[in-house]
Amino acid sequence: MANSNLTTIFSLLLSLLASRVSATFIPEIKQQKTRDEPYVGVNIGTDVSNFLSPADLVAFLQVQKISHVRLYDADGDIIKALAKTKIRVIVSVPNNQLLAIGSSNATAAAWIDHHVAAHHPETLIAAVAVGDEVLTAVPSSAPILMPAIESLYAALVATNLHTEIKISTPQSASLVLDQFPPSQAFFNQSLTPILLPLLQFLSRTQSPIMMNLYPYYVFVQNKGVVPLDNSLFKPLTPSKEMVDPNTLLHYTNVLDAMIDAVYFSMKNLNITDVVVLVTETGWPSKGDSKEPYATIDNADTYNSNLIKHVFDRSGTPLHPEITSNVYIYELFNEDLRAPPVSEANWGLFNGNSTPVYLLHVSGSGAFLANDTTNQTYCVAVDGMDTKTLQTALDWACGPGTANCSEIQPGEACYQPNNVKNHASYAFDSYYQKEGKSAGSCDFKGAGMITTTDPSHGNCIFPGSNTVSKNKTREVVNSTASSGANSIRFTSLQTNAMDTGLRVFFGFSLLIYSFVS
Repeated sequence: MANSNLTTIFSLLLSLLASRVSATFIPEIKQQKTRDEPYVGVNIGTDVSNFLSPADLVAFLQVQKISHVRLYDADGDIIKALAKTKIRVIVSVPNNQLLAIGSSNATAAAWIDHHVAAHHPETLIAAVAVGDEVLTAVPSSAPILMPAIESLYAALVATNLHTEIKISTPQSASLVLDQFPPSQAFFNQSLTPILLPLLQFLSRTQSPIMMNLYPYYVFVQNKGVVPLDNSLFKPLTPSKEMVDPNTLLHYTNVLDAMIDAVYFSMKNLNITDVVVLVTETGWPSKGDSKEPYATIDNADTYNSNLIKHVFDRSGTPLHPEITSNVYIYELFNEDLRAPPVSEANWGLFNGNSTPVYLLHVSGSGAFLANDTTNQTYCVAVDGMDTKTLQTALDWACGPGTANCSEIQPGEACYQPNNVKNHASYAFDSYYQKEGKSAGSCDFKGAGMITTTDPSHGNCIFPGSNTVSKNKTREVVNSTASSGANSIRFTSLQTNAMDTGLRVFFGFSLLIYSFVS
């Protein structure tokens, strides 16, 4: 009876806390189409030696299963080559054309006629990006930004394309001040006379706010404050999660915090129905001596985890119901870019179409066919302390109902008889049982996803392709002693592991004491 009361009260308190946080902190996104499938697109810069012909570029995009691209201009040859494909494209008004378009409705109409109406719908033009980071990169053009947007929109209305093609303007993350905690973020107030009309226009036309968000720069500019693992979407222990003290929301990666900072900044201007579209994000794969974190491993980790994060539809802590679509910066290394070295090395591919690195995005659909990983597994993190691993192992084989029969004494995966080996097997069993769903390889930061088959000798891990699908095993809801460690079943807050409920230890004890 005590356990029943405990569960009931615990559920009621959690519901009350969740509703309180939701009512207080989460702005309403009225027009978000939550049923739409999220997507990852790519930016296509052209400062590349021997750049592919438009026909070859489109053929390459199709082979790689890339369905969304962003151009930094409105190159007619590329737009024509995209005709009769299913690839959706954002075309852009370069910054140096803003003055002419913003000063003349006729010029804006001619731009839409020539670059948009002449091609759509044969070429699926999804949006027009007006300028790029105008408010911070070319502040002298800021006064002309809204006139240009309004003129272009009027031209879309005149051609009856305004319901199909959105208009927005990509902006830098530096517009947002005091980004963490996200709940305290706000836009640069000196830009309010421009930003407020912009946001009101986006709300009125149900268009997204386009933001260029780079955790790479947040990390390198705040080394010692922002951990690398948080920037790369790596699994974290609870102690390494970033907690917003005002909302108690837990942030496991920097990008989510940056996105939520934009939402809170909009809310400060009473805009609560505009969705964030990440028009640029990525990580450089090479840098000079002053850029030690621009490496292939970090770029691979960031972009692979980013892709999986989007396709997992996990949203952000503030808006778990909304998955921001993203465009990776960028498709090709632009070898003609000026120093530093990293500027030329943001690409997923070299200019000759060979991959810079092989992304690890199995389970994320057909996007990017250069992924050679056919299988993923969940194993224990190297260097994790034994006590944490044992607790996670107990949970996986207990409340998690993982199939742990093969790590019992005398079975194929009992040896080597240590916590790390047994935990890896149990983690993978749970991960595969849950269909590799988002968060099923977290285990409070003790688990990590790998593409290397951890099977060894006669020990075949559940995720291995060699496991017979017809073989049945008894589910064992306990673990044998792993080395010097005995079986322990965990308390209330540990049993909530991987449920997504992040409950403070003291809060759990308070509930238990109340029931007792």
